[in-house]
Amino acid sequence: MAQDIAMPLKEMAAEQPAPPASAAASPLPDIVPSDAARPRERFIPVTTYALIDRLTAGQAWPGGQARAARRFFRYLEYWRRQQHSVGLANLLQAYETFSPDSDLLVTRTFTDDERATMQKRVVRDIEGILTQANYVRIDPTDVAMILTKESHYGLDLQVDFSAFEEILIYYRGASSRRDQRRRLSRFMRKEEFDVPIFQRLFLLFKLKPFETRVLEIMKQQRVPRREAERVVRNLRAMIPPMVNEKNIYIKLFKHIPRSDVEMVFPNTRVKFRLLDKLRLGLTGGAGLGMGAFGAAGKIAVAATNPLMAAGAVLGLGGVAFRQAMGFLNQKQRYMVVMAQNLYFHAMADNRGVLIKLADRAAEEDVKEEILLYSVLAKEKAKHADLPAIDAAIEQYLMASFGIEVDFDLEDALSRLVADGLVVEEPDGTLRTLGPTDAATHLDAKWDVFLDNLPDPAGEEGREVEQTITPATDSAFDSPEQPT
Repeated sequence: MAQDIAMPLKEMAAEQPAPPASAAASPLPDIVPSDAARPRERFIPVTTYALIDRLTAGQAWPGGQARAARRFFRYLEYWRRQQHSVGLANLLQAYETFSPDSDLLVTRTFTDDERATMQKRVVRDIEGILTQANYVRIDPTDVAMILTKESHYGLDLQVDFSAFEEILIYYRGASSRRDQRRRLSRFMRKEEFDVPIFQRLFLLFKLKPFETRVLEIMKQQRVPRREAERVVRNLRAMIPPMVNEKNIYIKLFKHIPRSDVEMVFPNTRVKFRLLDKLRLGLTGGAGLGMGAFGAAGKIAVAATNPLMAAGAVLGLGGVAFRQAMGFLNQKQRYMVVMAQNLYFHAMADNRGVLIKLADRAAEEDVKEEILLYSVLAKEKAKHADLPAIDAAIEQYLMASFGIEVDFDLEDALSRLVADGLVVEEPDGTLRTLGPTDAATHLDAKWDVFLDNLPDPAGEEGREVEQTITPATDSAFDSPEQPT
């Protein structure tokens, strides 16, 4: 049976197991450090209900307090989710202006300065939710790290990061999964291998305005405006026409190979690999050469017969056409592979992503708080004991669930203190309300919260008066969106 989290802190810290050996290095390229070099993630891959069941077992609480502890944990979960719901409501209201999926009546307009302020607030609040949900940021400026040369799906992908005004890339769960492949060196027999993946991959992007991008190209390449506009249009040729530069797009994916992060961007360009270039070049060159040789012979023999000469030329054109179609078909196969994999990896878009992340952030907060509370409520502790408590909780998770995490103790403690469930005395003693008193305390906070509901009204923008007639539904079209 897994050791209980209520055992003395010194004993738990002393028995902390050694970290597991790092996994063998994968032959595929990776955009994050190895397991041994990468810090442990803070995500706790256990459900809240599983933790509550373990932490409220009858023998885990003295004096028959297990039932009261379970009741308090349920109160705490609903209370924390409500706090996140308030922040989510404000974020969704601000994001509505930038949402590409909105079907609501536009009743408020914003100046360019107000939109810029709201845009920064939306991005900042989303980063806050990602942090609370224990996601880890990938720096998009490290192009050498992102743009890998090889791909698990056999694609060579490239992304122009300079096209984005806003871009956020976050992941959670850098792990591996087993896959199969056939190799010529093994006589095309199947072999298993590890594919480094991201369990979850988050992407936020907003395109730069067309005018801004044109001015950048004019300055960087020192070309006239017409040429710069042509360059920008070519760079955006892969982006669907419905992607609006005024919108903020948010995507959430699952089980994305870490060598294929480029696959999730809207302006990804599929390029031929060196092997494909050699194969298509050799076969195409040989076929075209043989066709040209045969056509030349026929033309020489049939110099006096124009119809035979025309047939030879048409035959040569057919050979060239088949070779060109071979290149196009190969690229089309690449696009199909990319589209199929994105289809099965996609989890949510835009507003749906924010709702999922807010729910995950609230759940992570609750799990951290009930773990810390389960220690502080059972034995006296001081602020100086926090490192030992942190180690004890991490050991408990390893012993009970076999998971290794970097427990976020300070964040959990700050929330318990802010809600009055834990009080730090001047001498550093951490005084914690018992389960019954803690539940009563949260009950009272609910009453105060309902009596002082926050006003959702924003400060930016001005109201717009619109008249809706049966003959048109244009009032539902955003004045800031192209029709």
